[in-house]
Amino acid sequence: MPQSLRSLVVSVAVATLCALTVALAVVALNRPPATVLIGSPAATNSNLQAGILASGEGTVSKKPDLAIVYAGVNAKASTASAAQQQLASQANRLIAKIKGLGVLDKDINTSNYSIGPNYVPSSGTPDGYQASEQLVFKWHNVDTIGRTLDILVQDGGATNIGVGFGLNDAKAAQAQARVAAIGDAKAKAQAMASAAGVTLGPVVRVSDLSFSGYASQTYAAKELAVGGTSTQVPAGSLDIQVTVEVDFAIGA
Repeated sequence: MPQSLRSLVVSVAVATLCALTVALAVVALNRPPATVLIGSPAATNSNLQAGILASGEGTVSKKPDLAIVYAGVNAKASTASAAQQQLASQANRLIAKIKGLGVLDKDINTSNYSIGPNYVPSSGTPDGYQASEQLVFKWHNVDTIGRTLDILVQDGGATNIGVGFGLNDAKAAQAQARVAAIGDAKAKAQAMASAAGVTLGPVVRVSDLSFSGYASQTYAAKELAVGGTSTQVPAGSLDIQVTVEVDFAIGA
């Protein structure tokens, strides 16, 4: 074979080998959530190990036992000092009412406090100063939350208010959802193993891919009851979701 042709053949072979190596690396780094990788004993000693990778999801629904209440007051005056003094008076009244409902000091926080000029939309010039303070506190009896919001507005002077729901301790529900998620992943892996004609081996690795917390609706109580009828704020249920990724070995 001529020397030039031999060099060309070698170059093509090297280029093909490099391309194949890059392709295998990309596959190893970008395996989808449900993957079956089957290889020889030599392959299992490389980075591309034989195994079955499956994702699983688990959801547990729980009734909320905690309400997070947001209550705020606003004040407007010709000067910043006057707006601040007016706001302080309103905030003191609201805080006293919150504490009067039995809320402990440790469960009350200030989420926002601001003072600044109030601009007229048509002219863009200030016509005074606006001050606002937003409080957030925990309410542990969700069944009475509607009446609580009424009291904050009617007796506490709150001018803006909202509520979200949660759990005092979500760890137990998360543990239940995690068990369901791993079971879901195992069922998927078993189905893939059967389809591929292999035996599902032991678990090699488990990863929790969940976001912290849980889904919760937030209700804004814009029109609160006046008189004898209490505001209705249904708490519903919370879905605690867990997502896992489980790596199984190929059985012997």
